[in-house]
Amino acid sequence: MLNRVLITGGAGFIGSSVAIALAKQSYEVRVLDSLSPQIHGLDGYSPTRLAVDRVAELIYADVRNTDALAAALKGVNAVIHLAAETGTGQSMYEVGKYADVNIIGTSRLLDLLSSSNRMERIIVASSRAIYGEGKYVCGKDGPVYPDKRQESDMRAGLFDPRCPHCQGVLRLVPTDERSQLNPTSVYGITKQVQEQLWLLCGETLGIPAIALRYQNVYGPGQSLSNPYTGILSIFSTRMRSGGDINVFEDGKESRDFVYIDDVVAATIAALEAPSNVTGAFNIGSGQPVDVLKITTMLKELLGVGGNIQVTGNYRSGDIRHNFADIQRARDLLGWKPEVKFEEGLRRFISWVESQRVAVDNYDLALNELKSRGMLK
Repeated sequence: MLNRVLITGGAGFIGSSVAIALAKQSYEVRVLDSLSPQIHGLDGYSPTRLAVDRVAELIYADVRNTDALAAALKGVNAVIHLAAETGTGQSMYEVGKYADVNIIGTSRLLDLLSSSNRMERIIVASSRAIYGEGKYVCGKDGPVYPDKRQESDMRAGLFDPRCPHCQGVLRLVPTDERSQLNPTSVYGITKQVQEQLWLLCGETLGIPAIALRYQNVYGPGQSLSNPYTGILSIFSTRMRSGGDINVFEDGKESRDFVYIDDVVAATIAALEAPSNVTGAFNIGSGQPVDVLKITTMLKELLGVGGNIQVTGNYRSGDIRHNFADIQRARDLLGWKPEVKFEEGLRRFISWVESQRVAVDNYDLALNELKSRGMLK
């Protein structure tokens, strides 16, 4: 019976939420986390870390530290592997760091799992980024998976992907787990490799393994000071600081936002699934929301000034659209999202307004991207 769980990256946004929920269900929880300053601040005492301190044993260590990993695995019979470098933009100019943490760190963990004789379930956090542009339908060629968008098109304001066969107009459809994997960022590539290693080694070792392909996760507890990941947290901090918002492209690009409580429920459902349930699962809302709509809703709910500027800028590695087909998770995990985006956003804003205004590093992040040729 599962009773002691290790969560790597467990002091972060998703990990801390899962740790708290598992502790409430009488699991013994151990967390390994490097307490990255970008997420947890220079002192490492972020609200999520403090919350974890109250419910779990915390090991302060990097996921690439084999000795620390070995110690963390002692007595554990399930692993939820969340430790990773995240963020599309940064990954394009910190290639070695992303590959090292996401791929090498995972490899070292799998090496140790190969000698474990009590592991009953292993779960890895994958990402919608592994799909790239995802699934579309062409009137002439049927289901297709567009290639990375051409810079010449985006310079001309043509942001929608084209059919890779006939260059025709495409219709967006939900992306299922059988869809082609075609990441357009270094981050996406590392997550694809991480997932493939995890599932292959799980099968080889006879340990039931699941990869959860999270869409855009949001909600209370998200870092409000990290200017590189989490559009809702980045924009809400910017608005509360009185700054203008740069909406990339034409604002019609969309994302699938899934609320943190639903992600926690999905992760626990995967943990407690029968041993014959393995493989990859999409975890999202199954509904796309465009960025301009999101930004407008944030501004209205926060009641702040500042301008929303649709600039036509674009960022290397970004996709146009992608939303999840979540039927497999419904069928095999018995999971479905419960929180609609409008309700989740209200809950998120209510929490944001209870927090102090974080330092706004939005311009710093944009300038760094520009200086490296990642933002056009």
